[in-house]
Amino acid sequence: MSRDEGHEDRPRGRWSQRGAAFGIWYLRTVTFINLLSAVSVSFGNDIRRHNIAEFFTPYLLTAGFASAAFSLFLSVTLRRRKRAAWILNLVLSGLLALLFAFSMVAAPEFRAHVQNWVSLALTVVFAAALVVGRREFYAKGDRSNPKLAAAVAAGGLLVTSLLAALLVTVSNTAQDASSTFVQRWRYGLMRLVSLAADDQRFPGIDTPNWVNVTINVLSTLLLVAVLWAAFRSVRSTEAITEDDEERLRALLARHGDRDSLGYFALRRDKSVLFSPSGKAAVTYRVVGGVSLASGDPLGDPEAWPGAIEVWLAEAREHGWAPAVMGASEEGGTIYARHGLDALELGDEAIVETEEFTLAGRAMRTVRQAYNRIERAGYTVRIRRHEDIPAEEMDRLLRLADDWRDGETERGFSMALGRLGDPGDGRCVMLECWDGSGELRALLSFVPWGAKGLSLDLMRRDRNSENGLMEFMVLELIQRAKEVEVTQLSLNFAMFRSVFERGSRLGAGPVLRLWRSLLSFFSRWWQIESLYRANAKYRPIWEPRYLLFEKSTDLVRIGLASARAEGFLEAPGLPKWLNRKHLENVR
Repeated sequence: MSRDEGHEDRPRGRWSQRGAAFGIWYLRTVTFINLLSAVSVSFGNDIRRHNIAEFFTPYLLTAGFASAAFSLFLSVTLRRRKRAAWILNLVLSGLLALLFAFSMVAAPEFRAHVQNWVSLALTVVFAAALVVGRREFYAKGDRSNPKLAAAVAAGGLLVTSLLAALLVTVSNTAQDASSTFVQRWRYGLMRLVSLAADDQRFPGIDTPNWVNVTINVLSTLLLVAVLWAAFRSVRSTEAITEDDEERLRALLARHGDRDSLGYFALRRDKSVLFSPSGKAAVTYRVVGGVSLASGDPLGDPEAWPGAIEVWLAEAREHGWAPAVMGASEEGGTIYARHGLDALELGDEAIVETEEFTLAGRAMRTVRQAYNRIERAGYTVRIRRHEDIPAEEMDRLLRLADDWRDGETERGFSMALGRLGDPGDGRCVMLECWDGSGELRALLSFVPWGAKGLSLDLMRRDRNSENGLMEFMVLELIQRAKEVEVTQLSLNFAMFRSVFERGSRLGAGPVLRLWRSLLSFFSRWWQIESLYRANAKYRPIWEPRYLLFEKSTDLVRIGLASARAEGFLEAPGLPKWLNRKHLENVR
Protein backbone atom coordinates (compact mmCIF):
# COMPACT_ATOMS: atom_id res chain seq x y z
CA MET A 1 0.00 0.00 0.00
CA SER A 2 1.35 3.41 -0.89
CA ARG A 3 1.83 6.12 1.67
CA ASP A 4 -0.96 8.15 0.11
CA GLU A 5 -3.61 5.49 0.57
CA GLY A 6 -5.71 5.02 3.65
CA HIS A 7 -6.16 1.85 5.63
CA GLU A 8 -9.61 0.32 5.75
CA ASP A 9 -11.12 0.17 9.22
CA ARG A 10 -11.50 -3.34 10.48
CA PRO A 11 -15.10 -4.39 11.22
CA ARG A 12 -15.86 -3.98 14.89
CA GLY A 13 -18.90 -5.11 16.83
CA ARG A 14 -20.21 -4.76 20.34
CA TRP A 15 -19.15 -8.27 21.37
CA SER A 16 -15.70 -7.77 19.89
CA GLN A 17 -15.22 -4.63 21.97
CA ARG A 18 -16.57 -6.33 25.08
CA GLY A 19 -14.24 -9.29 24.61
CA ALA A 20 -11.23 -7.00 24.28
CA ALA A 21 -12.29 -4.99 27.33
CA PHE A 22 -12.70 -8.15 29.42
CA GLY A 23 -9.21 -9.33 28.50
CA ILE A 24 -7.68 -5.99 29.43
CA TRP A 25 -9.49 -5.73 32.77
CA TYR A 26 -8.72 -9.35 33.62
CA LEU A 27 -5.00 -8.63 33.29
CA ARG A 28 -5.33 -5.42 35.32
CA THR A 29 -7.03 -7.34 38.12
CA VAL A 30 -4.37 -10.06 38.07
CA THR A 31 -1.68 -7.35 38.20
CA PHE A 32 -3.23 -5.89 41.35
CA ILE A 33 -3.48 -9.29 43.05
CA ASN A 34 0.08 -10.26 42.09
CA LEU A 35 1.45 -6.98 43.42
CA LEU A 36 -0.55 -7.24 46.63
CA SER A 37 0.69 -10.78 47.19
CA ALA A 38 4.27 -9.63 46.63
CA VAL A 39 4.12 -6.97 49.35
CA SER A 40 1.87 -8.84 51.78
CA VAL A 41 3.47 -11.84 53.51
CA SER A 42 0.20 -13.49 54.57
CA PHE A 43 -1.45 -13.03 51.20
CA GLY A 44 1.71 -14.23 49.46
CA ASN A 45 1.65 -17.39 51.57
CA ASP A 46 -1.95 -18.00 50.51
CA ILE A 47 -0.96 -17.74 46.87
CA ARG A 48 1.96 -20.10 47.52
CA ARG A 49 -0.37 -22.63 49.13
CA HIS A 50 -2.65 -22.49 46.06
CA ASN A 51 0.18 -23.00 43.61
CA ILE A 52 1.43 -26.35 44.96
CA ALA A 53 0.14 -29.88 45.39
CA GLU A 54 -3.32 -30.40 43.88
CA PHE A 55 -4.31 -26.74 43.51
CA PHE A 56 -3.83 -24.35 40.65
CA THR A 57 -4.69 -20.69 40.06
CA PRO A 58 -6.08 -18.83 37.01
CA TYR A 59 -3.95 -17.56 34.14
CA LEU A 60 -0.98 -15.45 35.32
CA LEU A 61 -2.14 -15.33 38.94
CA THR A 62 0.94 -15.89 41.12
CA ALA A 63 2.93 -13.99 43.74
CA GLY A 64 5.81 -11.71 42.85
CA PHE A 65 6.85 -8.41 41.37
CA ALA A 66 7.94 -10.10 38.14
CA SER A 67 4.52 -11.67 37.56
CA ALA A 68 2.87 -8.35 38.42
CA ALA A 69 5.11 -6.57 35.90
CA PHE A 70 4.39 -9.23 33.29
CA SER A 71 0.61 -9.01 33.64
CA LEU A 72 0.75 -5.19 33.79
CA PHE A 73 2.80 -4.99 30.63
CA LEU A 74 0.47 -7.36 28.81
CA SER A 75 -2.56 -5.33 29.88
CA VAL A 76 -0.93 -2.14 28.60
CA THR A 77 0.03 -3.70 25.28
CA LEU A 78 -3.45 -5.20 24.87
CA ARG A 79 -4.96 -1.79 25.55
CA ARG A 80 -2.74 -0.40 22.80
CA ARG A 81 -4.18 -3.07 20.50
CA LYS A 82 -0.87 -4.86 19.88
CA ARG A 83 -1.38 -7.94 17.74
CA ALA A 84 1.72 -9.63 19.18
CA ALA A 85 0.37 -9.25 22.74
CA TRP A 86 -2.94 -10.77 21.66
CA ILE A 87 -1.17 -13.77 20.11
CA LEU A 88 1.04 -14.31 23.17
CA ASN A 89 -1.87 -14.12 25.63
CA LEU A 90 -4.04 -16.40 23.51
CA VAL A 91 -1.31 -19.03 23.15
CA LEU A 92 -0.33 -19.00 26.84
CA SER A 93 -3.88 -18.97 28.20
CA GLY A 94 -5.02 -21.60 25.67
CA LEU A 95 -2.17 -23.97 26.56
CA LEU A 96 -2.76 -23.40 30.27
CA ALA A 97 -6.48 -24.12 29.90
CA LEU A 98 -5.68 -27.36 28.05
CA LEU A 99 -3.21 -28.35 30.81
CA PHE A 100 -5.80 -27.65 33.50
CA ALA A 101 -8.47 -29.62 31.66
CA PHE A 102 -6.16 -32.58 31.07
CA SER A 103 -5.09 -32.59 34.73
CA MET A 104 -8.67 -32.61 35.96
CA VAL A 105 -9.62 -35.42 33.60
CA ALA A 106 -6.56 -37.53 34.41
CA ALA A 107 -6.44 -37.00 38.18
CA PRO A 108 -9.62 -37.18 40.32
CA GLU A 109 -7.99 -35.27 43.20
CA PHE A 110 -7.85 -32.12 41.07
CA ARG A 111 -11.60 -32.29 40.44
CA ALA A 112 -12.33 -32.32 44.17
CA HIS A 113 -11.43 -28.64 44.68
CA VAL A 114 -13.84 -25.87 43.69
CA GLN A 115 -10.89 -23.48 43.28
CA ASN A 116 -9.57 -25.55 40.39
CA TRP A 117 -12.87 -25.38 38.56
CA VAL A 118 -12.93 -21.60 39.07
CA SER A 119 -9.35 -21.31 37.81
CA LEU A 120 -10.16 -23.39 34.74
CA ALA A 121 -13.31 -21.37 34.04
CA LEU A 122 -11.56 -18.00 34.35
CA THR A 123 -8.70 -19.10 32.12
CA VAL A 124 -11.09 -20.45 29.47
CA VAL A 125 -13.24 -17.31 29.62
CA PHE A 126 -10.15 -15.12 29.22
CA ALA A 127 -8.98 -17.09 26.17
CA ALA A 128 -12.50 -17.04 24.71
CA ALA A 129 -12.75 -13.28 25.24
CA LEU A 130 -9.54 -12.81 23.26
CA VAL A 131 -10.94 -14.91 20.42
CA VAL A 132 -14.17 -12.89 20.40
CA GLY A 133 -12.25 -9.59 20.50
CA ARG A 134 -9.61 -10.58 17.95
CA ARG A 135 -10.56 -7.78 15.53
CA GLU A 136 -9.72 -5.18 18.18
CA PHE A 137 -6.02 -6.13 18.20
CA TYR A 138 -4.49 -4.94 14.96
CA ALA A 139 -1.45 -2.83 15.89
CA LYS A 140 1.78 -4.02 14.27
CA GLY A 141 5.15 -4.19 15.98
CA ASP A 142 8.65 -3.76 14.65
CA ARG A 143 9.88 -6.76 12.63
CA SER A 144 13.17 -6.76 14.51
CA ASN A 145 11.44 -7.21 17.89
CA PRO A 146 11.72 -11.04 18.18
CA LYS A 147 15.49 -11.06 17.61
CA LEU A 148 16.03 -8.14 19.97
CA ALA A 149 13.84 -9.70 22.67
CA ALA A 150 15.70 -13.03 22.38
CA ALA A 151 19.06 -11.29 22.72
CA VAL A 152 17.90 -9.26 25.73
CA ALA A 153 16.40 -12.35 27.36
CA ALA A 154 19.50 -14.51 26.87
CA GLY A 155 22.00 -11.90 28.00
CA GLY A 156 19.80 -10.60 30.80
CA LEU A 157 18.99 -14.05 32.16
CA LEU A 158 22.68 -14.93 32.34
CA VAL A 159 23.54 -11.72 34.19
CA THR A 160 20.59 -11.75 36.61
CA SER A 161 20.95 -15.46 37.42
CA LEU A 162 24.62 -15.00 38.26
CA LEU A 163 23.79 -12.00 40.44
CA ALA A 164 21.06 -14.05 42.13
CA ALA A 165 23.49 -16.92 42.78
CA LEU A 166 25.97 -14.43 44.27
CA LEU A 167 23.30 -13.00 46.59
CA VAL A 168 22.28 -16.49 47.69
CA THR A 169 25.92 -17.42 48.36
CA VAL A 170 26.68 -14.43 50.60
CA SER A 171 23.34 -14.53 52.49
CA ASN A 172 22.82 -18.28 52.98
CA THR A 173 22.04 -18.94 56.67
CA ALA A 174 21.26 -22.68 56.48
CA GLN A 175 22.88 -24.75 59.24
CA ASP A 176 23.84 -27.39 56.70
CA ALA A 177 25.32 -25.02 54.11
CA SER A 178 26.59 -27.83 51.90
CA SER A 179 25.00 -26.59 48.71
CA THR A 180 26.97 -26.38 45.49
CA PHE A 181 27.19 -23.31 43.27
CA VAL A 182 24.93 -25.05 40.73
CA GLN A 183 22.29 -25.57 43.40
CA ARG A 184 22.51 -21.93 44.50
CA TRP A 185 22.29 -20.87 40.86
CA ARG A 186 19.17 -23.04 40.38
CA TYR A 187 17.68 -21.58 43.58
CA GLY A 188 18.31 -18.08 42.23
CA LEU A 189 16.63 -19.02 38.95
CA MET A 190 13.61 -20.28 40.91
CA ARG A 191 13.34 -17.01 42.82
CA LEU A 192 13.67 -15.10 39.58
CA VAL A 193 10.46 -16.77 38.46
CA SER A 194 8.29 -16.37 41.58
CA LEU A 195 8.34 -15.59 45.28
CA ALA A 196 5.78 -18.36 45.76
CA ALA A 197 7.94 -21.18 44.45
CA ASP A 198 8.53 -24.22 46.70
CA ASP A 199 12.05 -24.23 48.17
CA GLN A 200 11.85 -27.65 49.91
CA ARG A 201 14.06 -29.12 47.20
CA PHE A 202 16.97 -26.99 48.49
CA PRO A 203 17.53 -28.06 52.14
CA GLY A 204 21.03 -26.60 52.15
CA ILE A 205 19.85 -23.10 51.28
CA ASP A 206 18.05 -20.68 53.57
CA THR A 207 18.02 -17.01 52.60
CA PRO A 208 16.42 -13.96 54.26
CA ASN A 209 13.22 -12.69 52.76
CA TRP A 210 14.87 -9.49 51.53
CA VAL A 211 17.16 -11.57 49.32
CA ASN A 212 14.23 -13.35 47.73
CA VAL A 213 12.50 -10.02 47.11
CA THR A 214 15.69 -8.49 45.65
CA ILE A 215 16.12 -11.43 43.27
CA ASN A 216 12.50 -11.16 42.20
CA VAL A 217 12.93 -7.42 41.58
CA LEU A 218 15.91 -8.25 39.35
CA SER A 219 13.69 -10.60 37.39
CA THR A 220 11.10 -7.84 37.15
CA LEU A 221 13.64 -5.48 35.59
CA LEU A 222 14.73 -8.22 33.17
CA LEU A 223 11.13 -9.01 32.29
CA VAL A 224 10.34 -5.36 31.61
CA ALA A 225 13.39 -5.11 29.33
CA VAL A 226 12.41 -8.26 27.40
CA LEU A 227 8.79 -7.17 27.05
CA TRP A 228 9.84 -3.71 25.92
CA ALA A 229 12.01 -5.29 23.24
CA ALA A 230 9.29 -7.74 22.21
CA PHE A 231 6.41 -5.28 21.93
CA ARG A 232 8.05 -2.10 20.70
CA SER A 233 6.01 -0.15 18.23
CA VAL A 234 7.54 0.69 14.89
CA ARG A 235 9.87 3.44 16.04
CA SER A 236 10.10 5.54 12.93
CA THR A 237 8.70 6.07 9.48
CA GLU A 238 10.21 7.18 6.22
CA ALA A 239 11.45 10.76 6.48
CA ILE A 240 10.32 13.37 3.97
CA THR A 241 11.87 12.68 0.58
CA GLU A 242 12.81 15.21 -2.08
CA ASP A 243 9.62 14.35 -3.97
CA ASP A 244 7.57 14.78 -0.79
CA GLU A 245 9.17 18.16 -0.19
CA GLU A 246 8.35 19.33 -3.70
CA ARG A 247 4.70 18.34 -3.20
CA LEU A 248 4.59 20.08 0.18
CA ARG A 249 6.08 23.25 -1.28
CA ALA A 250 3.43 23.16 -4.00
CA LEU A 251 0.72 22.95 -1.32
CA LEU A 252 2.33 25.85 0.56
CA ALA A 253 2.43 27.93 -2.63
CA ARG A 254 -1.33 27.54 -3.01
CA HIS A 255 -2.49 27.50 0.61
CA GLY A 256 0.48 28.64 2.71
CA ASP A 257 -1.24 31.80 3.95
CA ARG A 258 -3.78 29.77 5.98
CA ASP A 259 -1.43 28.72 8.79
CA SER A 260 1.55 30.64 10.13
CA LEU A 261 3.17 27.32 11.10
CA GLY A 262 2.76 25.76 7.67
CA TYR A 263 6.36 26.23 6.54
CA PHE A 264 7.64 24.26 9.56
CA ALA A 265 6.06 21.18 7.97
CA LEU A 266 9.20 21.13 5.78
CA ARG A 267 11.37 19.92 8.66
CA ARG A 268 13.29 16.98 7.29
CA ASP A 269 13.05 14.90 10.45
CA LYS A 270 9.30 14.59 9.93
CA SER A 271 7.27 12.13 7.88
CA VAL A 272 4.31 12.98 5.68
CA LEU A 273 1.04 11.35 4.66
CA PHE A 274 -1.05 12.78 1.82
CA SER A 275 -4.79 12.62 1.33
CA PRO A 276 -6.02 10.24 -1.41
CA SER A 277 -6.50 13.25 -3.70
CA GLY A 278 -3.02 14.60 -2.95
CA LYS A 279 -4.51 18.02 -2.15
CA ALA A 280 -3.70 17.92 1.59
CA ALA A 281 -1.08 16.41 3.87
CA VAL A 282 -0.28 15.81 7.55
CA THR A 283 3.35 15.94 8.67
CA TYR A 284 4.36 14.21 11.89
CA ARG A 285 7.11 12.46 13.82
CA VAL A 286 6.89 9.27 15.89
CA VAL A 287 8.33 9.87 19.38
CA GLY A 288 7.99 7.37 22.22
CA GLY A 289 5.03 5.59 20.65
CA VAL A 290 3.24 8.89 19.89
CA SER A 291 2.47 9.99 16.33
CA LEU A 292 3.02 13.70 16.87
CA ALA A 293 1.69 16.07 14.21
CA SER A 294 2.13 19.83 14.40
CA GLY A 295 0.02 22.73 13.24
CA ASP A 296 -2.84 22.35 10.79
CA PRO A 297 -2.80 19.98 7.82
CA LEU A 298 -1.32 21.53 4.69
CA GLY A 299 -3.32 22.14 1.55
CA ASP A 300 -6.96 22.58 0.64
CA PRO A 301 -9.18 22.51 3.78
CA GLU A 302 -11.75 20.46 1.90
CA ALA A 303 -9.13 17.70 1.58
CA TRP A 304 -7.96 17.90 5.21
CA PRO A 305 -10.31 15.11 6.40
CA GLY A 306 -8.79 12.70 3.87
CA ALA A 307 -5.25 13.38 5.11
CA ILE A 308 -6.31 13.16 8.77
CA GLU A 309 -8.02 9.82 8.19
CA VAL A 310 -4.89 8.38 6.57
CA TRP A 311 -2.74 9.65 9.45
CA LEU A 312 -5.09 8.26 12.12
CA ALA A 313 -5.30 4.90 10.32
CA GLU A 314 -1.52 4.58 10.30
CA ALA A 315 -1.30 5.52 13.99
CA ARG A 316 -3.86 2.87 14.93
CA GLU A 317 -2.25 0.27 12.70
CA HIS A 318 1.02 0.61 14.61
CA GLY A 319 -0.43 1.24 18.06
CA TRP A 320 0.77 4.86 18.23
CA ALA A 321 -1.11 7.46 20.25
CA PRO A 322 -2.17 10.22 17.82
CA ALA A 323 -1.61 13.82 18.96
CA VAL A 324 -1.38 17.28 17.39
CA MET A 325 0.62 20.17 18.80
CA GLY A 326 -0.25 23.77 18.01
CA ALA A 327 -3.35 23.36 15.84
CA SER A 328 -5.35 26.51 15.11
CA GLU A 329 -9.03 26.76 15.95
CA GLU A 330 -9.94 25.87 12.36
CA GLY A 331 -7.60 22.89 12.23
CA GLY A 332 -8.55 21.77 15.74
CA THR A 333 -12.22 21.76 14.76
CA ILE A 334 -11.52 19.40 11.84
CA TYR A 335 -9.36 17.13 14.01
CA ALA A 336 -12.11 17.07 16.67
CA ARG A 337 -14.59 15.79 14.07
CA HIS A 338 -12.34 12.74 13.75
CA GLY A 339 -12.60 11.81 17.43
CA LEU A 340 -9.82 13.90 18.99
CA ASP A 341 -10.31 16.03 22.10
CA ALA A 342 -8.76 19.48 22.46
CA LEU A 343 -6.89 21.39 25.16
CA GLU A 344 -5.91 25.02 24.74
CA LEU A 345 -2.13 25.22 24.97
CA GLY A 346 -1.71 28.96 24.70
CA ASP A 347 -1.72 31.75 22.17
CA GLU A 348 0.38 32.78 19.21
CA ALA A 349 1.29 36.48 18.95
CA ILE A 350 0.37 37.97 15.53
CA VAL A 351 1.39 41.52 14.62
CA GLU A 352 -0.26 43.39 11.73
CA THR A 353 2.60 45.61 10.56
CA GLU A 354 0.40 48.25 8.88
CA GLU A 355 -1.57 48.84 12.07
CA PHE A 356 1.37 48.82 14.46
CA THR A 357 2.60 52.07 16.00
CA LEU A 358 5.08 53.07 18.69
CA ALA A 359 3.10 56.20 19.46
CA GLY A 360 0.86 56.55 22.48
CA ARG A 361 1.09 56.19 26.23
CA ALA A 362 0.67 52.41 26.17
CA MET A 363 3.86 52.02 24.10
CA ARG A 364 5.96 54.43 26.14
CA THR A 365 8.16 51.79 27.79
CA VAL A 366 8.72 49.94 24.51
CA ARG A 367 9.50 53.20 22.72
CA GLN A 368 12.06 54.20 25.35
CA ALA A 369 13.81 50.84 25.16
CA TYR A 370 13.90 51.04 21.37
CA ASN A 371 15.36 54.55 21.44
CA ARG A 372 18.00 53.50 24.00
CA ILE A 373 19.32 50.73 21.72
CA GLU A 374 19.19 53.01 18.69
CA ARG A 375 21.18 55.74 20.49
CA ALA A 376 23.80 53.12 21.41
CA GLY A 377 24.58 52.86 17.69
CA TYR A 378 22.95 49.54 16.82
CA THR A 379 21.69 49.01 13.28
CA VAL A 380 19.74 46.23 11.57
CA ARG A 381 20.12 44.80 8.08
CA ILE A 382 17.18 42.88 6.59
CA ARG A 383 17.65 40.46 3.68
CA ARG A 384 16.15 37.38 2.13
CA HIS A 385 18.38 34.32 2.55
CA GLU A 386 18.73 34.07 -1.22
CA ASP A 387 20.32 37.53 -1.28
CA ILE A 388 23.08 36.61 1.18
CA PRO A 389 26.36 35.48 -0.47
CA ALA A 390 27.49 31.96 0.42
CA GLU A 391 30.59 33.18 2.31
CA GLU A 392 28.51 35.51 4.47
CA MET A 393 25.93 32.81 5.14
CA ASP A 394 28.67 30.42 6.29
CA ARG A 395 29.87 33.04 8.77
CA LEU A 396 26.33 33.61 10.04
CA LEU A 397 25.89 29.87 10.52
CA ARG A 398 29.07 29.68 12.61
CA LEU A 399 27.98 32.60 14.78
CA ALA A 400 24.49 31.18 15.21
CA ASP A 401 26.00 27.91 16.37
CA ASP A 402 28.39 29.67 18.77
CA TRP A 403 25.56 31.71 20.30
CA ARG A 404 23.24 28.75 20.78
CA ASP A 405 22.23 28.22 24.40
CA GLY A 406 23.25 24.60 25.07
CA GLU A 407 24.08 21.70 22.80
CA THR A 408 20.52 20.71 21.90
CA GLU A 409 18.77 22.34 18.94
CA ARG A 410 15.31 22.95 20.36
CA GLY A 411 12.08 23.16 18.44
CA PHE A 412 9.69 20.97 16.51
CA SER A 413 6.28 22.54 15.97
CA MET A 414 7.56 26.11 15.55
CA ALA A 415 11.12 25.73 14.32
CA LEU A 416 12.57 24.71 10.97
CA GLY A 417 15.60 22.91 12.42
CA ARG A 418 18.05 24.22 9.83
CA LEU A 419 19.54 27.50 8.65
CA GLY A 420 20.99 28.56 5.32
CA ASP A 421 19.60 25.72 3.23
CA PRO A 422 19.40 26.61 -0.51
CA GLY A 423 15.73 25.57 -0.58
CA ASP A 424 14.84 28.21 2.00
CA GLY A 425 15.82 31.23 -0.03
CA ARG A 426 12.58 33.13 0.76
CA CYS A 427 13.35 33.11 4.49
CA VAL A 428 14.30 36.49 5.95
CA MET A 429 17.44 37.18 7.97
CA LEU A 430 17.91 40.11 10.35
CA GLU A 431 21.48 40.98 11.36
CA CYS A 432 22.10 43.44 14.19
CA TRP A 433 25.39 45.35 14.29
CA ASP A 434 26.74 47.46 17.14
CA GLY A 435 28.32 50.90 16.77
CA SER A 436 31.78 49.44 16.22
CA GLY A 437 30.64 47.22 13.34
CA GLU A 438 30.49 43.92 15.27
CA LEU A 439 27.64 41.51 14.54
CA ARG A 440 25.74 40.96 17.80
CA ALA A 441 22.49 39.15 17.02
CA LEU A 442 20.53 37.24 14.38
CA LEU A 443 16.86 36.63 13.72
CA SER A 444 15.50 34.35 11.02
CA PHE A 445 11.90 34.20 9.81
CA VAL A 446 10.27 31.63 7.52
CA PRO A 447 7.63 32.57 4.93
CA TRP A 448 3.99 32.61 5.92
CA GLY A 449 2.24 32.63 2.60
CA ALA A 450 3.00 35.55 0.29
CA LYS A 451 2.65 38.41 2.79
CA GLY A 452 3.69 37.03 6.16
CA LEU A 453 6.66 35.82 8.20
CA SER A 454 6.93 33.43 11.17
CA LEU A 455 9.72 33.68 13.70
CA ASP A 456 12.07 30.71 13.48
CA LEU A 457 15.42 31.41 15.12
CA MET A 458 16.73 33.93 17.68
CA ARG A 459 20.43 34.12 18.54
CA ARG A 460 22.52 36.84 20.15
CA ASP A 461 25.92 37.41 21.63
CA ARG A 462 25.62 36.92 25.39
CA ASN A 463 27.66 40.08 25.95
CA SER A 464 25.34 42.28 23.89
CA GLU A 465 22.81 44.80 25.19
CA ASN A 466 19.59 43.63 26.80
CA GLY A 467 16.57 44.34 24.65
CA LEU A 468 18.39 43.68 21.40
CA MET A 469 15.86 41.14 20.15
CA GLU A 470 12.96 43.50 20.80
CA PHE A 471 14.81 46.22 18.91
CA MET A 472 15.26 43.93 15.91
CA VAL A 473 11.61 42.86 15.89
CA LEU A 474 10.49 46.50 16.04
CA GLU A 475 12.83 47.33 13.17
CA LEU A 476 11.28 44.58 11.07
CA ILE A 477 7.76 45.72 11.90
CA GLN A 478 8.53 49.29 10.89
CA ARG A 479 10.46 48.29 7.76
CA ALA A 480 8.18 45.44 6.70
CA LYS A 481 7.69 46.96 3.26
CA GLU A 482 11.35 46.23 2.44
CA VAL A 483 10.49 42.52 2.31
CA GLU A 484 6.85 43.06 1.27
CA VAL A 485 5.12 41.55 4.30
CA THR A 486 2.11 42.73 6.28
CA GLN A 487 1.94 40.29 9.21
CA LEU A 488 4.38 38.66 11.59
CA SER A 489 3.95 35.57 13.75
CA LEU A 490 6.10 35.89 16.87
CA ASN A 491 6.65 33.57 19.82
CA PHE A 492 4.07 31.23 21.26
CA ALA A 493 2.87 32.16 24.78
CA MET A 494 1.88 29.03 26.67
CA PHE A 495 -1.11 29.44 29.04
CA ARG A 496 -1.35 33.11 28.12
CA SER A 497 -5.01 33.37 29.14
CA VAL A 498 -4.20 32.12 32.65
CA PHE A 499 -1.73 34.93 33.27
CA GLU A 500 -4.05 37.53 31.76
CA ARG A 501 -7.28 36.50 33.50
CA GLY A 502 -5.58 35.45 36.73
CA SER A 503 -4.27 38.97 37.35
CA ARG A 504 -7.66 40.64 36.88
CA LEU A 505 -9.89 41.88 39.66
CA GLY A 506 -12.36 39.19 40.69
CA ALA A 507 -10.34 36.21 39.47
CA GLY A 508 -11.47 33.05 41.25
CA PRO A 509 -9.31 31.09 43.72
CA VAL A 510 -8.70 28.22 41.30
CA LEU A 511 -7.52 30.56 38.55
CA ARG A 512 -5.29 32.48 40.98
CA LEU A 513 -3.80 29.22 42.26
CA TRP A 514 -3.15 28.03 38.68
CA ARG A 515 -1.49 31.36 37.85
CA SER A 516 0.69 31.17 40.96
CA LEU A 517 1.76 27.64 40.09
CA LEU A 518 2.71 28.66 36.53
CA SER A 519 4.58 31.70 37.86
CA PHE A 520 6.57 29.40 40.13
CA PHE A 521 7.59 27.13 37.25
CA SER A 522 8.39 30.18 35.13
CA ARG A 523 11.58 30.51 37.16
CA TRP A 524 12.97 27.64 35.10
CA TRP A 525 10.86 27.52 31.92
CA GLN A 526 10.21 31.23 31.29
CA ILE A 527 6.48 30.72 30.74
CA GLU A 528 5.36 34.07 32.09
CA SER A 529 8.34 36.05 30.82
CA LEU A 530 7.68 34.83 27.27
CA TYR A 531 4.09 36.03 27.53
CA ARG A 532 5.25 39.43 28.81
CA ALA A 533 7.83 39.71 26.04
CA ASN A 534 5.15 39.13 23.39
CA ALA A 535 2.51 41.30 25.03
CA LYS A 536 4.60 44.45 24.67
CA TYR A 537 3.90 44.48 20.89
CA ARG A 538 0.14 44.55 21.60
CA PRO A 539 -0.42 41.64 19.19
CA ILE A 540 -3.48 39.77 18.09
CA TRP A 541 -3.63 36.59 20.13
CA GLU A 542 -4.50 33.45 18.17
CA PRO A 543 -5.22 30.36 20.33
CA ARG A 544 -3.39 27.12 19.64
CA TYR A 545 -4.53 23.68 20.75
CA LEU A 546 -3.27 20.24 21.73
CA LEU A 547 -5.36 17.45 20.18
CA PHE A 548 -5.39 13.92 21.61
CA GLU A 549 -7.51 10.79 21.37
CA LYS A 550 -7.49 9.49 24.96
CA SER A 551 -6.93 11.46 28.16
CA THR A 552 -4.98 8.52 29.57
CA ASP A 553 -2.34 9.17 26.89
CA LEU A 554 -1.69 12.77 27.99
CA VAL A 555 1.37 11.88 30.05
CA ARG A 556 2.88 9.98 27.09
CA ILE A 557 2.03 12.85 24.77
CA GLY A 558 3.54 15.40 27.14
CA LEU A 559 6.80 13.46 27.37
CA ALA A 560 6.88 12.92 23.61
CA SER A 561 6.31 16.64 23.01
CA ALA A 562 9.09 17.57 25.42
CA ARG A 563 11.45 15.19 23.65
CA ALA A 564 10.45 16.43 20.21
CA GLU A 565 10.99 20.05 21.24
CA GLY A 566 14.42 19.19 22.68
CA PHE A 567 13.60 19.82 26.35
CA LEU A 568 13.91 16.20 27.41
CA GLU A 569 16.27 13.41 26.42
CA ALA A 570 15.03 9.83 26.07
CA PRO A 571 15.64 8.09 29.43
CA GLY A 572 18.32 5.48 29.62
CA LEU A 573 19.79 6.09 26.18
CA PRO A 574 23.11 7.63 25.19
CA LYS A 575 22.79 11.19 23.98
CA TRP A 576 23.73 10.30 20.41
CA LEU A 577 20.78 7.89 20.22
CA ASN A 578 18.38 10.68 21.11
CA ARG A 579 19.45 12.48 17.96
CA LYS A 580 19.36 9.49 15.67
CA HIS A 581 16.69 11.19 13.58
CA LEU A 582 19.30 13.73 12.53
CA GLU A 583 20.88 11.06 10.35
CA ASN A 584 17.97 11.53 7.96
CA VAL A 585 18.48 15.27 7.70
CA ARG A 586 19.92 16.21 4.35
